[in-house]
Amino acid sequence: MQRYVQAVPVPADPYFGDRLLRSWLDRQLGRDGHGAAAERLAALATDVTGPLRAAHVDAEAHPPALVRYGPWGARIDRIETSAGWRVQRAAAARHAVVALPYLPQARGTWGAAARVVQHALLHLYGPESATFSCPVAMSDGAAALLARPEVDPAVRDAWLPRLTATDPAEVVNSGQWMTESQGGSDLARSTTTARPAGDGTWRLTGEKWFCSAADAELAVALARPEGAGPGSRVLVPFLVPRYAADSPLAAPGADPAAPAPGVTVHRLKDKLGTRALPTAEIGLRDAYGWPLGDPAGPGLSRAMTLVVVTRLHNAAAAAAGMRRGLGYARAYADARQVAGGRLIAAPLHRATLGTLAVDAAGAFVLAGHAFALLGRVEVGADPVAAAELRIVAPLAKLATGRLAVSSASEYVEAFGGAGYVEDTGVPRLLRDAQVLPIWEGTTNVLALDVLRAVLREDAAAPLLDRLDAATDTARRLHPALADALGAATAQLRDSLAEVAAGPESDAVLAGARGLALRMAYALATALLVEQAAGGGDETAEVAARLWARRWLRGADIAADAHHELDVLC
Repeated sequence: MQRYVQAVPVPADPYFGDRLLRSWLDRQLGRDGHGAAAERLAALATDVTGPLRAAHVDAEAHPPALVRYGPWGARIDRIETSAGWRVQRAAAARHAVVALPYLPQARGTWGAAARVVQHALLHLYGPESATFSCPVAMSDGAAALLARPEVDPAVRDAWLPRLTATDPAEVVNSGQWMTESQGGSDLARSTTTARPAGDGTWRLTGEKWFCSAADAELAVALARPEGAGPGSRVLVPFLVPRYAADSPLAAPGADPAAPAPGVTVHRLKDKLGTRALPTAEIGLRDAYGWPLGDPAGPGLSRAMTLVVVTRLHNAAAAAAGMRRGLGYARAYADARQVAGGRLIAAPLHRATLGTLAVDAAGAFVLAGHAFALLGRVEVGADPVAAAELRIVAPLAKLATGRLAVSSASEYVEAFGGAGYVEDTGVPRLLRDAQVLPIWEGTTNVLALDVLRAVLREDAAAPLLDRLDAATDTARRLHPALADALGAATAQLRDSLAEVAAGPESDAVLAGARGLALRMAYALATALLVEQAAGGGDETAEVAARLWARRWLRGADIAADAHHELDVLC
């Protein structure tokens, strides 16, 4: 008897096979603008489905290793990474995944919408990058921070062109050294200090507990300048070179690949997921650092420039992973034979995939809208966009992170036993998704951030305006959709009035997560409505109706998800 072997499912091309992505780009960029980006996006999709997919597998199979000592006993702290990791690094530069929104040519072509194109690149690149999307995010955040006008021009000119280079031989990447074991997200408890050395330079001393992309050439580290008071507002971001090649403290003739003086890698983290990504505990002892902005003034607000960017990348990674997982699950269902025929013909399985497609559509528009707002803030300093981004960034990050985990669990289940076997690659979807609600603020941390934004900055006002406008638009599409969005908006107004009346009450604080998620679900509905109406997009229209019923009404959408699967994905 011949042994049966299931054919490996091949998902559709991630660019040409994603109707919502292409329709979104048509509306955001215009047909001509999308046309100007199409060749770049198609080229990346071709790489993703070929050499980058292979590099992803190699990087996952060969995780990084820390070599602490050289052959003669010298401390070298070298992090060895796989060939696949290095291929991903080169591809991110070559395809301008970080660089695009900073390139004059891109801004000349798309203006503020260069960030929209970048989001599309991330949507294609991230899911099978072996999580090189993480150093991409932190490098983009570091670049945005360096681009601020108060940063020393000499520091900016030395590092920003290297962070945004498209030549793999010239590009550098950035890590992010912020958290410490005693505080975690409570930055006020940070004990890393920075002291002036008397010659205009600074030395950092402290212990950083979770340092992602520990092999990157530089990092942005938070430190408390000597003499600064307690709390988090006085913390200052410093740029710290990782290797002797870039450290002014390195001795003449030192190995340029050796660690910068004062930088010690204690160990690499053994993590649940993101296994190809080197994450370390790093000690600083009089390590060299350049302050990014005035070290005498409150610096945390400057550091938030980086944090906002990385939160948006987190949302993009969540949405992209959901869409790619859906692509694999759909391809498997198309190929797999079960009792009664192909799995894709089974109504219950179609309903499951259709529901996942609705969630993926909601996550996509949340991330995409956040990037569009960021572009408007950076190009033109749009105050309306800045006000909305203040609340959209945490909302998009917290909602997509949770959706990504629940969806990944379903994708593993969609493959049956094969989904639980490591060498199929499917379990990685769940392991890697779990970091998304944690990195750059857990759901609870972000929910409290949303509360602060509402109370201190009236950040809910632009959100409510968008919901009201989308409700009016929805009446032309589908009355029940308008009713659901209108009712959700009214409930949000009531909840926000309760917040204003008792901002420190246990009820308000305990309910912050629920409020933030309801705001995010309503926003996703509004964005899908805008896409459906503005782009004539049938996928968005179906997704808007089903998303509203699922997340605003709490209704079962299985029957409609079954019937609409081929429209949704």
